[in-house]
Amino acid sequence: MRRRNKSSSNGSNWLATYSDLVTLLLCFFVLLFSFSTVDAKKFREIMNSFQGSTGVLNGGQTLEEMDYDNPQADELESENEELKEIKEYLEDYTTDNNLKGKVTMTLNERGLLIRTMDNVLFDSGKAEIKPESKEILIFIGDLLNKEELREKQVKVEGHTDDVIINSEKFPSNWELSVIRATNVLRLFVEQIGISPDRISASGYGPNRPIVKNHSTLNRSRNRRVDIIILKSKENKLEPK
Repeated sequence: MRRRNKSSSNGSNWLATYSDLVTLLLCFFVLLFSFSTVDAKKFREIMNSFQGSTGVLNGGQTLEEMDYDNPQADELESENEELKEIKEYLEDYTTDNNLKGKVTMTLNERGLLIRTMDNVLFDSGKAEIKPESKEILIFIGDLLNKEELREKQVKVEGHTDDVIINSEKFPSNWELSVIRATNVLRLFVEQIGISPDRISASGYGPNRPIVKNHSTLNRSRNRRVDIIILKSKENKLEPK
């Protein structure tokens, strides 16, 4: 009877020692992670490999088998750099043509947002593009039609403030925002030659303000036309 207890005790001690070793190794990797610049994805891969090699959990790849190359991440980084260069190019144009603050560029999760504010393109309550403003759109359109951007989808989105429009031509703010966006689209397609299968127009009326319509200044900021060069991941969501 004593021998059985001794054998059972030895077995328990061995498991306790093994458990302590595993815990210490895990702590070691956590400390390495906290003092290093390795990204979270690589850390998870290291932990998966460690778990598989110790037999604690179902195994993953060994460190030697792992491929740290990530083509999707590289492609995304390259695309971001490309859009950043276009943004800087457009910013130079707006500075040279006294359009700073009237035409703005922002990189976001959708892509490169080119925003024309207030009355840059249109007179109040009208949808015809101002003759003197066509040069701006032609410059942007030529840029969109460059070889390196011809695979990109482009969206044109019209927005108004919350002042109600009710006329024979524009029964509501919806019609005004849609027709403004459509007129910009038509200029891109008919004058620049942008393929119609890569561009679309939509209008949101007053329903997507960027600031609250509490003042004349805020209302002027909400009256805008947005031109978005979509990232590849957004392209895939577009109807074919």
